[in-house]
Amino acid sequence: MVKISKLNNNVDYIYKKNKNTPRMALCLNFSINQPEKGAGIYSLMARLLLQGTKKYNSEQLANEFEKLAIDFSSELFPNYLRIKFVCLNEDFSKALELMDDILKNSTFEEFEKEKIKLAGEISAELDSPRARAMDAYYRKMFEDHPYGNTVVKILENLSNITKEDVVEAYKYILNNSKKSLAIVGTLELEDILPQIQETVGRLPLATNNNLLIKHPVLNETKIVENIKSDLNQAHIIKGWLVPTYGEPDYPAIVLLNIILGACGLSSRLFLELRDKRGLAYVVRSSYETYKLAGNFMIYIATEPKNIEVSLKGFDEEIEKIKTSFVSDEELENAKTNIIGKYEFLEETNIQQACAFAKYDVLGLGFNYSENIKALVQSVTAEDILNCAKKYFDDEKYVLSIIKP
Repeated sequence: MVKISKLNNNVDYIYKKNKNTPRMALCLNFSINQPEKGAGIYSLMARLLLQGTKKYNSEQLANEFEKLAIDFSSELFPNYLRIKFVCLNEDFSKALELMDDILKNSTFEEFEKEKIKLAGEISAELDSPRARAMDAYYRKMFEDHPYGNTVVKILENLSNITKEDVVEAYKYILNNSKKSLAIVGTLELEDILPQIQETVGRLPLATNNNLLIKHPVLNETKIVENIKSDLNQAHIIKGWLVPTYGEPDYPAIVLLNIILGACGLSSRLFLELRDKRGLAYVVRSSYETYKLAGNFMIYIATEPKNIEVSLKGFDEEIEKIKTSFVSDEELENAKTNIIGKYEFLEETNIQQACAFAKYDVLGLGFNYSENIKALVQSVTAEDILNCAKKYFDDEKYVLSIIKP
């Protein structure tokens, strides 16, 4: 059973009944419609939501979750804030009550402590040369855009952020967001809907069509090189700005990514650059999607002496996929691979709830996951060739290298 409707405050919701499951899952997403005033404000906000309310301090709140084995989290993504929990069926009412308290009464009291903790975590993350190369890549790809607020920019700006900035940002999101709610489990909807209306249904009115973030643009080649003295390998990332969810070429780019470098041992990049030429420790492609753009990148970790030959290898594999049709076998294997991944990533109640809420808050509807499976099956080799020619531009890309 699946029901899609709206709460009293215009919040879209979906309820999916999965029989004989002992845990209930809930995911509530809030769209982010305006750029943060400074890098790191939204990140701190998401962390501080779980650090105490007017009723519970941070330790008491943690104890409540632990006592009832409620897995509760607050997570920030480039286009939305996600609140989710998983609990035993008999504890759903209490979990919903705790979530309501967090959303309406968070105190953000441990602000300075959380700033110090975040700075330490970022510094530890940036010890990795791969992380530094990736950070430089994103800063160039999304220069002067909120998607480019990387951990380096957050670290640089942390000392400028005040508690008032965080509270103001949260209030804005709470009052000016599309809200998408997904509930998956075995309890009857009519039994839980009254409490949902009394909690989520009493949040500020859900809004839409107030997005103040512009589409990112890449009109040139951008190259960034970093030197780190103690490295024994080089990290290279090359990428392009491409379409995203909901756009006509999205299904073809998903399959192009699988064929080129995202399916491990059988991908073209792995077979050619690692197996045949022995250039790589790690080589792969990835396709990341945001509400306003997609990012397609190729990554390799290699010996420093192989930087130029690796870049040439990138170009050769891109040229092949731009000029020759992929084989029927490659295409069918890619379709099987991606459909299998969709199924695997939506096995549990919480995975299903998160997928429903994610696609809806992005404006694609709760059922987009099912729609995309059908669209992927209809992609042809010609579609993939056309996408490769259209988006792998020799003059509009970002290249990030970190080397000894």
